[in-house]
Amino acid sequence: MQEIDWQPSATMATLRERARLLAEVRAFFVERSVLEVETPVLGHGGSTDVHLASLSLEASTPAGCERLWLQTSPEFHMKRLLAAGSGPIFQLARSFRDGEVGGRHNIEFTMLEWYRPGFSLDELIEETATLIRQVLGRDPGPLRRRRYRELFREMLGFDPFSIEFDTLSRIAGERGGLDMRDAGRDDCLDLLMSLVIEPTLGHEGVDVVVDYPASQAALARRHRDPEDGEWVASRFEVYLAGLELANGYDELTDVGEQAARFDEDNLARQRLGLPQVDVDRRLLAALAHGMPAGSGVALGIDRLIQLALGRASVAEVMAFATPGA
Repeated sequence: MQEIDWQPSATMATLRERARLLAEVRAFFVERSVLEVETPVLGHGGSTDVHLASLSLEASTPAGCERLWLQTSPEFHMKRLLAAGSGPIFQLARSFRDGEVGGRHNIEFTMLEWYRPGFSLDELIEETATLIRQVLGRDPGPLRRRRYRELFREMLGFDPFSIEFDTLSRIAGERGGLDMRDAGRDDCLDLLMSLVIEPTLGHEGVDVVVDYPASQAALARRHRDPEDGEWVASRFEVYLAGLELANGYDELTDVGEQAARFDEDNLARQRLGLPQVDVDRRLLAALAHGMPAGSGVALGIDRLIQLALGRASVAEVMAFATPGA
């Protein structure tokens, strides 16, 4: 009989430390009167984002045999709570993304997500940095805001908003060793961001990247760049030690705009030969009812715990990582 590896991927000492840090996270939000909530891991819609692969299953429900989606984050359900009047909320949620296995990824992982009605993006950035420092148990250095287009100018020598696509695809192809001529503009920028820029971030403090291209707004609002009036996304990403830790939005509340973005995503998926993803109609109904303006952020708690405990991979801070990770 073939021997099966049944042992945990983390040591028991590490799992005790993980439990201690999760208790600190909960205490952080209790002190700030942010309500802890629990929402389903299954929903009637998945993430339409072309860069995410949602998992689905067939389930027997009162409506018959339905396709349900394992949530890539608790965002849709939590926004329905906001629309119902929950006030500020947080959750440590099991989340799922197909194909994401490696030192920084796992198909099933824990997402820390919280929403602050009435908060500006700057206020949420400050709170996120405070939480990161508390979980780390040390000061990683100053908080630095870095503009997306300035990072490209400094490290790659071009403005990502104005560069001709032929030149961009050539540079991305040379850096990545791939043929990017048939790729999209955002695919080329994402490749250069991950290969060239991200590894340099968060080594002299906590780096917060802001003012992403408007095409990368996802579920965030958009605003004008004061430099030249270009539309940019009202979102941020937090980096420490070359790791992306968190992704925050000035949350989109316009139901018409959100529905259009879902449709655009599925059209893009069709062009790329990717499967269609069911749109969460209940989220759209909640937005139509009215969700309060504010900001929200999703933080990969496994990555933060990995950094806090000095482990080499997220698998080392999970009880049972995806086999082969």
